[in-house]
Amino acid sequence: MNENCMCKLCKGHGIRIAGFAVLVVLALFLLAQTILAFGNFGRPNNPATDTITVSGDGQATLPPDVAKVSFSVQNTTVTVSDAQDKTTVQTNSALAFVKEQGIADKDVKTASYNITPQYSYPNPCTGGVMCPVYSGSPKVTGYEVSETIQVTIHDLTAVGKLLSGLGKLSVQNISGPNFTLNDTSAGYDAARADAINKAKLQATLLAKQLGIKLGKIVNFSESSGGYQYPMYATGMGMGASDMKAEATPSVPAGENTYNASVSITYEIR
Repeated sequence: MNENCMCKLCKGHGIRIAGFAVLVVLALFLLAQTILAFGNFGRPNNPATDTITVSGDGQATLPPDVAKVSFSVQNTTVTVSDAQDKTTVQTNSALAFVKEQGIADKDVKTASYNITPQYSYPNPCTGGVMCPVYSGSPKVTGYEVSETIQVTIHDLTAVGKLLSGLGKLSVQNISGPNFTLNDTSAGYDAARADAINKAKLQATLLAKQLGIKLGKIVNFSESSGGYQYPMYATGMGMGASDMKAEATPSVPAGENTYNASVSITYEIR
């Protein structure tokens, strides 16, 4: 075989190898595109541009199922230990009363415990004489010890009796009752559901008026958990006909109103 034939054979063999390599690369490329297509299956290639956005404001009014009451015990004496002893005795007495009302241990907790020095600022001047600004160090005259307890009450008819009893135990700074839901998210969940229903109704009405059809939801946002405000009502089983020998505070629980707002974006066609 002459030299020209050999060159032609080599050249032809090289072309076939190059062609095969091209086919392999093309096959790998097509395989990669297929895998990518499967991965994006069901996803829009581009964000929806033909859309309509509606909003809804929801509200839910629910009766409370718990009441929260807090109270403080505080004493001031010359030494910390004396102030602590007096505060402990009074606090334990109050806690014993709370337990007698059927309040579970898990519903009673210490909100704070503070020890605060008490100061005096002596005035070196006598009355009727102009004094320079006093620059001396203040003097510690004693210590105030205070403990604040928070109580959660599930039997709302017992709130008045608890308040009355705490008042007789010489506790200070009784605050509450704060009537609320034990599951604080329940009110806002109900308000959100109302807001979504109103937004859907608005979307259906607009679609009919505009002569369009609603597609799938492409965006949703909400703003909930706003301020809950009470709606007071009379009658809690603690009125005059239910009062015993001792007068107890009348504390109607009423209802709490929760609010939520949502925004829904639909594809249209």
